[in-house]
Amino acid sequence: MAGVLLAGCARRAPATSSSVTIAPAEKRYPLKGEVVAVKPADAILEIHHEAIPDYMPSMTMEFIVSRGDAAIATVGERIRGDLIVRGGKAYLENIWPDDALTNSRIDASADALAQDTNIRGKGAYREIGETMPDVTLLDQEGRVVSISRFRGKQVMLNFIFTRCPIATMCPAATMKMMALQKAAHEAGVSNLELVSISFDPAYDTPGILHDYAAARHIDTSNFTFLTGPDAAVRQLLTQMGIIREFDGDTIKHTLATLLIDAQGRIIHRADGSQWDTEEFLAQMKKGA
Repeated sequence: MAGVLLAGCARRAPATSSSVTIAPAEKRYPLKGEVVAVKPADAILEIHHEAIPDYMPSMTMEFIVSRGDAAIATVGERIRGDLIVRGGKAYLENIWPDDALTNSRIDASADALAQDTNIRGKGAYREIGETMPDVTLLDQEGRVVSISRFRGKQVMLNFIFTRCPIATMCPAATMKMMALQKAAHEAGVSNLELVSISFDPAYDTPGILHDYAAARHIDTSNFTFLTGPDAAVRQLLTQMGIIREFDGDTIKHTLATLLIDAQGRIIHRADGSQWDTEEFLAQMKKGA
């Protein structure tokens, strides 16, 4: 069954796949350190960083960051990122939490998911009626979140990435999720969580996802964006029967949206971005 579905996803209407060209990487220096001060109004983080081999010793200095990174940073937080010197100014990009507990929880989850995929073998694809696999990722606030946290609620889940350039793909999928969020609220469906997981964790850091949601004025009270590590995302895509391929600097993928019930079972699925809001809403009302 899984092989048939995967072939279908790969060959059906081209409208269900998209691609993006990733710009060549700049010269970057990996940086690790601790946040000393946060200046969100200026999008600046003051960080006491470790020595950067062949570049600079350990010191405390300010870095220009994205609005999203500044919004979610906390004093005392351990982070890692890429230092870029541009026009005489120091920028920090690709910022991730880097404390030992966060890393161990996420790595352990990724390893467990990979083992589960291997054990399931050719039956890795999760059919309707099967339980959604658990995985631990980071949300748009940089918090550790496990899918199992949403047990007891209905979950509308899809996969997107923020750089997707095709309006009928990821942007359309996000708009549909927002429309469903509004419709569910108006219909009195209160036990709903919406979750979008990034196809592109190499770029989609928590700060990037924070900016993505803020730019679209998304109500994140019950809409969570999740990211990284790629090893976990890859295994999850395999179990969900979703195609993601890297062709040089291009990302190609299919889309699917799933409804998961309060017990964690997959109860409804639609492939592509043009699914029917009312169809999903009707399913939700049954479990409200």
